[in-house]
Amino acid sequence: MSAPAVFAFNNALVRTPCHAIVNGLRAVDVGAPSYQTVLAEHKAYVEALEAAGVAVEILPALDAYPDSMFVEDPALVFTEGAIVMRPGAQSRFGEAQEIAPVLRRRFSRVIDLSGPGFADGGDILVLKDRVMIGLSDRTNETGAHALADALRALGKNPEIVKTPANVLHFKSDCSLLDETTILSTKRLAISGVFEGLKVILTPEGEEGAANALRINDRVFLGSAFPKTRARLEEAGYQVIPLATSEIAKVDAGLSCMSLRWWA
Repeated sequence: MSAPAVFAFNNALVRTPCHAIVNGLRAVDVGAPSYQTVLAEHKAYVEALEAAGVAVEILPALDAYPDSMFVEDPALVFTEGAIVMRPGAQSRFGEAQEIAPVLRRRFSRVIDLSGPGFADGGDILVLKDRVMIGLSDRTNETGAHALADALRALGKNPEIVKTPANVLHFKSDCSLLDETTILSTKRLAISGVFEGLKVILTPEGEEGAANALRINDRVFLGSAFPKTRARLEEAGYQVIPLATSEIAKVDAGLSCMSLRWWA
């Protein structure tokens, strides 16, 4: 049997937003998100995962950690195993310890990322032939090299690259559309990191659309980006628009709200 596509998933972990999400981290403060609207956006996201054929386990809220609904940052998961990360924001470091027991229950192999460096899951883009690690304010060189060692232990091929200046996470500016195609902002694409791959650029003014999420036969996309939606549909993708206006206020997007793998 051939291996599933890199965007094929049948399992996911998500975490219920806590009330403290209104105090979540933000690079640019455009106001606190509405807790009830965050809940609604999260619920629609879970329903979209399930409609795509994914079995979703919903973890309880963690009131001590405002950003804990963004489970992709403190962990990284594959069919072969999981990695407990070292988030680059001090306020989020305890999230890794909270999710570690869940990973050990779900995966036969779990690797704890060694210190003293830091690495956030939002800086990791998984491709068919390699795993890209973007250096950023949340992932430093020491953490990236430690993560590269952990990835090799799982049989993966790591590649360390640079994230553009003033971009929070590598995946803030890119996402996988299929095994040969990337959705990217112009500022990231011109760096040359996607050489050899087809790149679809986000339209000017819709750079936030770059954090899309390919799940099985569909692409989740923020509903505030109609030009990007039209561009992707013209390219033949089935686009599922999802509201992200409130989670975007705390520097988040579609990929960071779940951990996904094929089992």
